Amino acid sequence: MSTLDERGRRWRLLLGADAEEGLGEGLGAGDAGIDQALTVLYDRPDADSTGSGRTGRRSGGLGGSAPAVARWLGDIRTYFPSTVVQVMQRDAVDRLGLHRMLLEPELLSAVEPDVHLASTLLSLNRVMPETTRATARKVVGDVVAAIEKRIAQHTRSAVSGALDRASRTRRPRPSDIDWGATIAANLTRYLPEHRTVVPERLVGHTRRRQALEREVVLAIDQSGSMAASVVYAAVFGAVLATIRSLRTSLVVFDTAVVDLSDRLDDPVDLLFGTQLGGGTDINQAVAYCASRVTKPRDTLFVLVTDLFEGGNEEEMLRRIATLHAAGVQVLVLLALSDDGAPVSDKENAAALAALGIPVFACTPDAFPDLLAVALRRGDVAGWVEGYRAARR
Repeated sequence: MSTLDERGRRWRLLLGADAEEGLGEGLGAGDAGIDQALTVLYDRPDADSTGSGRTGRRSGGLGGSAPAVARWLGDIRTYFPSTVVQVMQRDAVDRLGLHRMLLEPELLSAVEPDVHLASTLLSLNRVMPETTRATARKVVGDVVAAIEKRIAQHTRSAVSGALDRASRTRRPRPSDIDWGATIAANLTRYLPEHRTVVPERLVGHTRRRQALEREVVLAIDQSGSMAASVVYAAVFGAVLATIRSLRTSLVVFDTAVVDLSDRLDDPVDLLFGTQLGGGTDINQAVAYCASRVTKPRDTLFVLVTDLFEGGNEEEMLRRIATLHAAGVQVLVLLALSDDGAPVSDKENAAALAALGIPVFACTPDAFPDLLAVALRRGDVAGWVEGYRAARR
């Protein structure tokens, strides 16, 4: 039997073996392994919606065998690029029930680390045997290192630059003059005959105070739907904690509130201190975070949650409004991840937006620029509007 052209080959791999009769030709020998890997994951028997028990055409699957899962994970890394592998791994967790098998070290060593796998491992943290814990920490550590490499330099640069600009003054003391910025601002006043610049205005910085200049409080909803946001927020918190002019606090919450600020020097340890899943009491978390605020007008409060409140909804909105009215810069992120905006409570979002509080989902790559605008008390609403327009 002759083999398919490239277009037919792709349709055959997409549709499965039942498509061969319609296409009239079969896959080449080199595609057999790819077809089998896809069959295992996507051609599982399923009961129909009527409950009759009628099943699909294949009985593929990995069953309960961890070695078979490890071989399959190795196969897909051979056949597909890492971005596709990560999607297939997420599908395998959902479709093949791999949560329990991910507790086995030999299986973890075969997976492609990504933020979703890290989230799954963190959700299994409380039931993870000691034999697996070291491997799981390594996988999560690899994910954290990759995220930190991606966002750390941009975050430090954007935030430090924002704090630097916020401290600028046009009436500096002689010892506080920024001569490079002053010369650049007065180049039109250059006198060739004297080969010098006559400064019309000076640029410098207010004298650095020994006290911290800004406070950042990150409050992260650790319910299951926010798992990726927890991972990203932990890394951002760890990076912000290295900036000396900031005091950074990181709080996670479900129906309880846990302050993990003392673990910001080790984001992997911080993440293993979370417990993904469970209910949500945003009001209690906001109350705790409010108690951390010592300088309202110098504080940025970032609340990452889908706004589905299991506690006192009216009091939650009232507490956030009180913080906002006191001068705290409040941002509500429905997600801090690459997955787009999740399902969220639209009524609570609208109520906060009516107070002038930005409510939207933000990608990790954009978050440093948002932080910079907020910390220098810039036009956050304008930034958000531009961000949304660019994402459409």
